[in-house]
Amino acid sequence: MKGKLYGIGVGPGDPELLTLKALRIIKESQVIAVPGDVPQESVAYKIVKGAYPELDTKEIVGIPMPMTKDKEKLEESHAKGTAVIAGYLEAGKQVAFLTLGDPTVYSTYIYIHKRIEALGYPLEIISGITSFCAAAARLNMGLVEKAEPLHVAPASYPIEEALKLSGTKVLMKAGKKMGKVKETLRAHGAACRMVENCGMADEKIYDSVEEIPEEAGYYSLIIVKE
Repeated sequence: MKGKLYGIGVGPGDPELLTLKALRIIKESQVIAVPGDVPQESVAYKIVKGAYPELDTKEIVGIPMPMTKDKEKLEESHAKGTAVIAGYLEAGKQVAFLTLGDPTVYSTYIYIHKRIEALGYPLEIISGITSFCAAAARLNMGLVEKAEPLHVAPASYPIEEALKLSGTKVLMKAGKKMGKVKETLRAHGAACRMVENCGMADEKIYDSVEEIPEEAGYYSLIIVKE
């Protein structure tokens, strides 16, 4: 009998935001797949470890997922990751693939998910708390009210058009583009707040564009309100 793959959303950073369902399936799985060359260095691993200290009793495998836009390198890493996971599934083992936030929102997991699905193995996505919902809660603010629309955009790409939209804008994954992002926000006169490393030990909150450092970390999320 073939094993099953679960794509597990582990939430934004606080181990207490790991869902009961996610924790149950992790405990039931024989193999824990973690994005990265060294699983123990992964943020997703550390989140689960905080909620489930016995995590290391499982078979843990690292799935390298390079941070690049190079299509050939991505194709190669996705193919290799799929082959590793398919090997466990073929052996009848249940695999839990850990991913930050929710697996359906800008997740590297979803590329593996599509390939495993095409191979015919059983699989399921377990939703996790999204970073933008957690960040809004941390800021004690609502994201949208009444008829307001919500727009989520990857800030590692141009955001000019997104900022022209009405409603609340969430800018994710600014990374090394933070300087350009700040410049664009200033040009649009946008009022915003940012949470860096939401729910983690080194969490920081910034209440304006000017407060945001140009060297902010990868896990930085900006909320732009009208």
